[in-house]
Amino acid sequence: MTPGDVGGALVRAVRDAVADGEIDVPVPLGVTVFSRGPGVYESPVALRLGVEPGVIARRVGGVVTGSGFVRLVVPVGRVVEAVVRDPGVVSVPPGGWSEWPRTFENPGFSVRYAYARACWVGRWARELGIGAGELQDVAAEELALVGALGDVQARAKQAERERDARPLMFCLERVAGAYHDVHERCPAVPKGDEEPGAVHAGRVGLAEAVQVVLGNGLNVIGETPRERI
Repeated sequence: MTPGDVGGALVRAVRDAVADGEIDVPVPLGVTVFSRGPGVYESPVALRLGVEPGVIARRVGGVVTGSGFVRLVVPVGRVVEAVVRDPGVVSVPPGGWSEWPRTFENPGFSVRYAYARACWVGRWARELGIGAGELQDVAAEELALVGALGDVQARAKQAERERDARPLMFCLERVAGAYHDVHERCPAVPKGDEEPGAVHAGRVGLAEAVQVVLGNGLNVIGETPRERI
């Protein structure tokens, strides 16, 4: 699930609670949703509406935090699936980074190279007939990447709202950095005589999500992504 999916579920929960007479407030067109980690989303919707948060949390299968936010936790696999299915479409002013120097410390190179690496994994998988699968035995590096991916849609909306590409660009940098760690420490390509398995298929799916997010993000800020760099 993306923040947009969670936001939609929260709006429906408010609408249903109003229809059932549990609360009496105008139904919002949208709500604010924050990504708090891999598959963890929170919203101040109840605080903004001035209603008991438990009423909304119960309807979405969530919980109430100590600060009164409604928290919803979803499996990391659903986050990856949602990112591929719905990368989000926004309009923000052009932005960009210099590609040089070509070092990982330079965000311009890091983002572009992460996209190229994810594309390479996709080509390799197609050549061997390996499809994208669910994440298996999720490593810490993969969790960090899922958390970064889950925050992209919200940062893209922020960039659109503020008419400033930087919130989206900073998020793309985090995704790229996290993917470089995954690519090197949790490889999708089997080593030596190792046969491809479910773990590798899950990593292929994660690379696909990275390709979608970084490719879409680069397009949004006015750059055509390159599969080779």
